[in-house]
Amino acid sequence: MKILIVGYFSETSKSNIARHFPEDWDIVIAPPGKEMLHHIEDCQVIIPEHIKVDRGLLSMAKNLELVQTGAGFDNVDIDACTHLGIWVANAAGVNAQAVAEHVMALILSYYKNIPFLDSFMKNRMDENQLDYTGSELKGKTIGIIGLGAIGKKVAEFCRIFDMNVLACTRTTVAPSDGYVKMTDFDNLVSTSDIVSVHIPLNQQTKQLINKAVFKKMKNTTLFINTSRGGIVNESDLIDALKNGDILGACLDVFESEPLPIESELRNFSNVILTPHTAGMPDGRKFHKKRYDFFVNNIRRVENGEEPESKLNQLL
Repeated sequence: MKILIVGYFSETSKSNIARHFPEDWDIVIAPPGKEMLHHIEDCQVIIPEHIKVDRGLLSMAKNLELVQTGAGFDNVDIDACTHLGIWVANAAGVNAQAVAEHVMALILSYYKNIPFLDSFMKNRMDENQLDYTGSELKGKTIGIIGLGAIGKKVAEFCRIFDMNVLACTRTTVAPSDGYVKMTDFDNLVSTSDIVSVHIPLNQQTKQLINKAVFKKMKNTTLFINTSRGGIVNESDLIDALKNGDILGACLDVFESEPLPIESELRNFSNVILTPHTAGMPDGRKFHKKRYDFFVNNIRRVENGEEPESKLNQLL
């Protein structure tokens, strides 16, 4: 069984990932480009990051049986895979705990000014000159866009902090305990103190968060995105930050990844950035639960079974 993992990984990450698979499997970890194209011809499974699994790529993958993604699958042409008899599966919910914890870490870091205070102390500045503002979470309203596994976990955590929780979703039923108040999108973005995005990227959600949406937010709203960068019009976000339309932002995902060095987002003091690591609590580019899921799903396909969390149905 040959597994092709495509993405940008450090040598340490490659080692962590490779040793998590059975020894008799051929594991190839390659960046997008010529090396990847060489291995796509005879692999049975591809785990793609930073590439589009489209008809062009699939035409070269003569032995492909499974396209296995993480939570997101916006980079895969599912219809083309189905036509070619290739399974597509994601790992929905596997990283819910990790991402929700990351969201809370960002919220707490922002309102408790942790990055600023850490820098202040390490630069040995005069504590008598300390000037900053902070805020408690109790009583704040968080608006959660999307109430899947991650959104629900964020809501659970916010309850512990005595926060008010609003949510909007197309399909998910609200939790039965009544703690989460369901509302429409416009009311959520206009009344929440914190807006956190937890929806997949598709044609309906691409650049859903744009200039018009930022204008609806209060100028005291903190915007958080740990979902997909393409859901947000990044230029409009930068303008909103410049114009003071929102309080600030905490971002783990970006329209272009890795985030370009010249990105203006790196220059804002009211923005906290992390490098798409919310779902990787065990180390850069590695999450044990995620790779456990991958191994088990690949074994299922190897044994002629349907994969778990399948995104298509083969005849």
